[in-house]
Parts: sequence; C-alpha cells; structure tokens
Amino acid sequence: MAHEVSIGFVGNPNCGKTTLFNAYTGANLKVANWPGVTVEKKEGSFRFHDQEYRLVDLPGTYSLTSYTMEEQVTRQYILSDEVDVIIDVADASSLERNLYLTLQLIELGKPVILALNMMDIVEKRGMEIDLHRLPEMLGIPVIPVSARRKTGLDILMHAAAHHRNQGHDLPLIHHHGNDGPEEHTEQTRHQHQHHKEFAMVYSDEIEDKIDLLIPLLRKNYPELQNYRWHALKLLEHDPEISSRYPVECPEALSKSYEKEIINQKYDFIDEIVQEVLVNKEKKAAITDKADSILTHKWFGLPIFLLIMALVFFFTFTVGDWLKGYFEMGLELFSGGVRTGLETLSVSPLVISLLVDGIIAGVGGILTFLPNILILFLALAFLEDSGYMARVAYVMDSIMGKLGLSGRSFIPMVLGFGCTVPAIMASRALENKRDRYKTMLITPFMSCSARLPIYVLFSQLFFPQCAMLAAYSMYLLGLLVAILCAFLIHLFDKKHTKENALLIELPEYKAPSARTIFIYVWEKVKDYLTKAGTTIFIASILMWFLLNFGPNGYSEDMSQTFGSMIGRWIVPFFAPIGLGFWQIVVALIAGISAKEVVVSSCAVLFGISNINSAAGMSAILGSLGAMGFGPLNAYALMTFSLLYVPCAATLATIKKETNSWGWTGFVALFQIAVAWGVTFLVYHIGLLLI
Repeated sequence: MAHEVSIGFVGNPNCGKTTLFNAYTGANLKVANWPGVTVEKKEGSFRFHDQEYRLVDLPGTYSLTSYTMEEQVTRQYILSDEVDVIIDVADASSLERNLYLTLQLIELGKPVILALNMMDIVEKRGMEIDLHRLPEMLGIPVIPVSARRKTGLDILMHAAAHHRNQGHDLPLIHHHGNDGPEEHTEQTRHQHQHHKEFAMVYSDEIEDKIDLLIPLLRKNYPELQNYRWHALKLLEHDPEISSRYPVECPEALSKSYEKEIINQKYDFIDEIVQEVLVNKEKKAAITDKADSILTHKWFGLPIFLLIMALVFFFTFTVGDWLKGYFEMGLELFSGGVRTGLETLSVSPLVISLLVDGIIAGVGGILTFLPNILILFLALAFLEDSGYMARVAYVMDSIMGKLGLSGRSFIPMVLGFGCTVPAIMASRALENKRDRYKTMLITPFMSCSARLPIYVLFSQLFFPQCAMLAAYSMYLLGLLVAILCAFLIHLFDKKHTKENALLIELPEYKAPSARTIFIYVWEKVKDYLTKAGTTIFIASILMWFLLNFGPNGYSEDMSQTFGSMIGRWIVPFFAPIGLGFWQIVVALIAGISAKEVVVSSCAVLFGISNINSAAGMSAILGSLGAMGFGPLNAYALMTFSLLYVPCAATLATIKKETNSWGWTGFVALFQIAVAWGVTFLVYHIGLLLI
C-alpha cells in the first residue's frame, strides 16, 4: 500500500478550517502541544480511496512572517518534509483578507489546494466568485466547499490526492492587455517569463534583486528546495532565513524590502478581487457606512460601553426571570432530599453534608446559570457578527499610549467570558514583553465566574440599581487594567516598541445560529463541569472546615478550623472593610474558582438555596447582624474582581510562560492591586456616607 499522505490544513483564524478538519477526522482526533511550545497541535487520520491520509490542523494565522508563536509553528511545519500537500482554507466571504496567506503559501513551492469555504455566505450576500478565472490567476486548484454542510469534501480530497506530486501544474493566465510596449520591453531583460512562471510577480526592481540572489543561494546552499522563496525572505530581512542562509550581496540586501513586497502582494490581491468577485460594492458600502459610526474616533468607545451596558441589562432582566424557575426547582429538590433522608433516619451529620454542604454549594451556583447563559449568548452574538474586531480597532489609540497595540485588547475582551482562553489568546502578540504585560492585566477583566458574586451582593444590598452596581465592576476592571498598563509602560519605556495594529475588519454578517449554539454550549458545559468538580469538592471541603475543629465535630462554627483560619487572616482584610472571618474564608475558597465565593457563603450561613427570596433574606439578616452593610458589600465585589485569579488561570499562565516565578508574581501583583483599590473604594465610601 502507498505511504501515508500528510496534509496540512492552513488558514486565517475563524475561516472554518477546524470545522473542515473535524468533518474529515471525526472521532479519529488527538490533541497535544507542538514540541517545545504551548501552541495546540491537532492531528487526525482519514482514509480515502484505499489511501491513508494524516491530517494536521495548523494554528490559525494571517501570514507566514514568523512573528507570533502560531506563525512560527505553522511556517516551520510547512517548510519541513513532513507535509505533502497544503490545503489552504479560505473564507470566501472575506477573499481579500485570506488571499494574502494564499500567495505566501504558493511561493513556498509546495503543492497547494485552495479550499473556498463559506460559499453559502457569499451567495446569501448576493455575490459570486468566478471559479474559472481564480485558478487561472493563482495557478493552483480552487475547490468550493462548505465545512458546515459537508459539501465538496470528496472533491477537495480528490484534488489533494491528484496534485500532491504535481506541484503548480495549472497554467497561469495573467491578463495584461493594458501594458504598454515599454513595460513589455522591460520584462525581456529578465531571464524568466515571470508572468507565465509565477502567480505573484513583483516590480522590476525587486525581480532584479531576486535574480541576483538566486545564483548565490544555488551556489552556497545546493540543498534548498525553493530558491525564489528564500531570496524573497532575504530581501525582507527575515531574521531566521538571514541567519541560516546568509549571502554576500550588498547591491540587493542594502535595505529591507518587506513593506514593498507586502504592498505589491495586496496590489495583486486587488487585481484578483476585481476580476473574480462580482457584486461586492453594495455589501462593502453597507459595511463602510456602519463602520463610520461604530469605529468613529469619538463615538466608537462610548458605543462599545453602551453595548456592554445593554448586555448586562439583558443579563439581569432576562436572566433573573429565568433564574426564578431554577430557584423554585432547587428549593423543592433540597427540601425533598432533607425530608427523605430524615424519614430514612439518616445521621444528621450526613444530612448536613448532603443538604447544607453539597446541595447548598453546587445548587446555589447552578441557579446563576441563566445569567451566565445570557452573558455568553450576547458575547457570542457580538463576536460572530464581526463587531469584536472593531473593538480592538477602536481601542488601538488608547492601548498605543500604554505601550501596547489594539491587538492586546482582544484577550482583554475575551476575559469578559473566561480568563483561561483570554490568557491563551495572548499568543497572537508577536513581542514577548507585550505578551507578559497582557497576561498581567487581563485577569482584571471581570470573567463570568465573578458574575454570581455581583448578582448576589448587588441584589442583596443595591436592589434598586443592581444592574448598575454589577456593571460598575466591569468598568472598574477595565479602568484598573488600563491604569496598571500605563504605570508599567512608564517604568518600561526603554523596552517598549512601536506597536502598530494591522487588522483587516471583516464585513458584518448575521450571526450563525449554529456557531452561537456551539460557542454557548461549550461555555455552559465548562460551567456545569466546574460545578460538578471544583465547586463540588470545594463545597465538601468548606463544610468540613466549618463543622470540624481541633476537638472533632462541633455545632459551634466559631470553634472550627474555618473560623480559626479566617480569624488569623482577618487583620489583613480589616482595613479594606472585609474584617469578617466568614468573608475571609469565602475569599480564600474562591481561589479554586470564583463561583465558590457564593457557594461558600451558602455553606457558611447554612442556607440551602441562597438565591431564593427566603435564602437572600436569611443571609441579609446574618450579614446585617455582623455589621456587614452596603459599603462592605461593594468592597467585597471590588476585591473579588481584582484579587488573585482562579487556579485554572494560574495554571494557564504557568503553562504559557513556563515560569513559576512569573506565575507567583502575577498572583502577588493581583492581591496587592486588589487590596490597594479596595482600600481606596472603602475609605472614599466612608467619607461620602
């Protein structure tokens, strides 16, 4: 049988590449990290016409410039001998953005197949792509597919099987009817008929320099496979290629031609789009009109804040309406379990563990699921519509003053959902110092795990303006992150590089119901998994700490281990309005997962359904008796927002930086900032009250 064929799936982020990859591999999928780096590696096996194929889903990347970790991994794999065929998955609805990577892949000299995904979206927008002219201009097969509908899959694999040994065997047909006789004469100076040999042909100046470098490369490095590509990289002053394959040619390498090469690629892309894309102007005009408002210099940021305010309005109004049904169900379940266990004469200690420990802790968290669901639904809608890319663009000027680019704001926005993927998203930043600074401030973004804390305490102590109290936490987190970045920038100016944001804004589109469902389901599943594992274990541990002391089981909570630990740490929290051992214990437990702060309160105060009307009344009475009022509640929300991130986030930071020292510094930095900001909030509040 023939040897296994290796196919690399390459494409821009969000082009449908992974969906297409999964359509082929199904369950035959394994996930790991690339050797030596934290970038995720996905491999799968596939059999087609008695031939085994090994498919590799490469990290999403916009180019092969080798700046970010994803670009480095993708380029190194493609340049290796491991890949036989490259399948370039392109979003057909954003052809200009995707073709830049396509031209770079073609120049590598390896067999490339262009898979035009999302053709259904192109049709919905009333546009058409000339599928005869496009392969003529690129010199590679172009196959329309739909990863979502699983159409065109066999044709794509057939093309890969046929072309894996052929390279670029399609004829290149470039129309240059408007070229004058002078340009035709200029082309005859070159040793090649460039327009018949290469899809991407540069200006005579650059082509002349390529022709100077190729003989030197051929002489010095006869083992190279593609001299033209290496010559281009030398002209771009690519660090890796320049160090591995140095040549002496001052007349060609006196300066970097990277900008010229990039601009000429985009000029050719414009030429391609003009010839192959029909009815684009109308859609582009609609996008430009919307962007004139949403990305406006002065209105862009207020619009973003208004949109986020609306998100939290729906999170509270719709979420609270749905939450009521969850509360009733939990109350019936909790009461039924207690009654059933008492009927069976089960030990009161076991009843307390099950009802006051596990059900109170885990069940109390599950009642916040509607609020979490609405938040994720709104974030998924904004992301899939194309608006989130505009947020990075709007924030670019502000982030630039902080020594970062607008791209650093993308992980920060992702942090509104969950800090773990937000930290991982910092990989897209090309500068290591920028990555570390972004990882340092991203945990200040208020993740969904903190939402139960805001919902509970804002409704307890600020019932008339609960939504505003919770929304202020998101604004405060953003403000603290920006201030911290600014202070770091002041101390780190000499190491700060200019960070220009290069981002192509996608066209607006109606969000896909399937995409939103998958996004929301994955987040909800993570939330439920956390409730069934981390919060479950934390609730049992918290029950143990609050029911056992040095003398064994104790009904007097003040004699338990939890009370002892809390009282020992209370002096640290007293100056910020949190000098209550019960609150201290809940905050310590919250390091495992921020939702545990709420579940711990349920266990601490013995409330089986903390989110019900009776439960909220009971905890309000208990807190009031301790002297815990609205200002203390706002201080608690502030500290919960800013203090040390959850264990999963710390583990992710360790994995991304491979440094326990940096991970420890992040934890201590978060605690110091949380204490300082909460101190200001509490004492300013004392002056105002």
